[in-house]
Amino acid sequence: MVTVSSWLRSPCPALVVDTSGAVHGMNDAARSLLPNDVLPHDWRHGESVHVAERTFAAHRVDHEDGSITWWLLDETELLLERERAALLAQMSSDLMTSLNPERCMTVVAGLAAAHLADEVLVIAPPSADGHPVTRCRRGEEPTYELRHVDVEEVIGLSEALRGFPPVPSRWIDPSAAPEWLADDVASIVVTPLPGHGVPAGALILMRRSEQFTEDEEAFARLFASRAGVAISAASLFTQQAVITERLTRDLLPPALRRYAHVELAGRYRASGATERVGGDFYDVHELPDDRLFVVLGDVCGKGLDAAAQTGKVRTAVHALLQVVTDHDQVLHALNQALLTTDESRFITTVVGTVTPVEEGLHVRLTSGGHLPPLIVRANGEVEVAATKGTLVGILESIITATDEVVLAPGDSCLLYTDGITEAHGGPLGDEEFGEERLRRALKDCGGMPAEALAEHVHMLAAQWVGEGAHDDMAVLAITAPRKRSA
Repeated sequence: MVTVSSWLRSPCPALVVDTSGAVHGMNDAARSLLPNDVLPHDWRHGESVHVAERTFAAHRVDHEDGSITWWLLDETELLLERERAALLAQMSSDLMTSLNPERCMTVVAGLAAAHLADEVLVIAPPSADGHPVTRCRRGEEPTYELRHVDVEEVIGLSEALRGFPPVPSRWIDPSAAPEWLADDVASIVVTPLPGHGVPAGALILMRRSEQFTEDEEAFARLFASRAGVAISAASLFTQQAVITERLTRDLLPPALRRYAHVELAGRYRASGATERVGGDFYDVHELPDDRLFVVLGDVCGKGLDAAAQTGKVRTAVHALLQVVTDHDQVLHALNQALLTTDESRFITTVVGTVTPVEEGLHVRLTSGGHLPPLIVRANGEVEVAATKGTLVGILESIITATDEVVLAPGDSCLLYTDGITEAHGGPLGDEEFGEERLRRALKDCGGMPAEALAEHVHMLAAQWVGEGAHDDMAVLAITAPRKRSA
């Protein structure tokens, strides 16, 4: 129910007409519109009436005594509000088209120059190289640069960059604007770009011949609120993407360098089609006297959790090798390290020390619950390394057995995880690739370079599973190079 006092104070014109059609009462807004208390001549010609070159939509409220209260809504203002609402909706849609901060700032500047001002600056919080600044003049393409600017030279800019409310444009003297901002402008609006918890920057609007009205400043703040959210979302996404990329890089198997006395090649494939990391890993560490310490392993589990544990294991092995290189001591220390963590995960692993000798390569191999490496001779014979041991990270004490083999030129040692042998696929999609099938395939790989051997095994397993689900896969090939003729 509308009380008399409330409708009298309403900014919307309202008048009461009795049953005879005479005006019985008006509020102040209607009286200023109709100073002579005279209804316009087209009053009864429909819902729209015209007064002083303005068009109003008339909405009636009937009363029990037959009188009617008419509320007059300015159609010009309604149309403007509808246009602005549609414009904000379109702007919001355009702002969400990019998750790149620089691109997002460019979109903000372009939209503001097209609809709000003659010239626009979007300024982001400073980095070590200066403030990211995007400038756009109406009808031109936005430009982006990193620039060192004195934000104190523009009234309200330093406050806007810290997220404080904007100062009215009438407080800003355009003639005092610094040269880097603009010249020959009539009005300047500086408003913050609010972000997710922290300011996303500031928006500066400039006009060359007209002043900004209070209504236009209010609309600019609405636009800035949406623009700030878009820029902030793009910045957060970029930060998270950079962090993820750096962490993922450390969790992925390393790129293997070339050595004069040994060929190395590795292949890795995570279990998920959309994942880059998982629980399988391999590493190669350089030791004195041209020796190499190799390690390949499989952490219990899949996905990101397993990858995180893989990172811990790889870091622990790297640290242990600074003080001890004996296989048993490394595996026992690693076992104790895993037992003292809160993780309920264990690993299987095989470690090896590769030493160049006159005959080719001397390789010591020790397994911690892992599949034994396979020795592929140059003539196609395949041998199983005589090493075995208990899982690492479950028992207080582990048992290991070490095997030593010599690789003649053209011979290879293949380390692999069970993602290869336990890969399900084949004609019916439910058969394991198996160790026996792997050994038969390796008979045709005698004398292959390490790169070709690792790629061939990886390809066989990938073809076997096809599009089906599979575990993480890792392969590491160690080959004694063939001697070149003088």
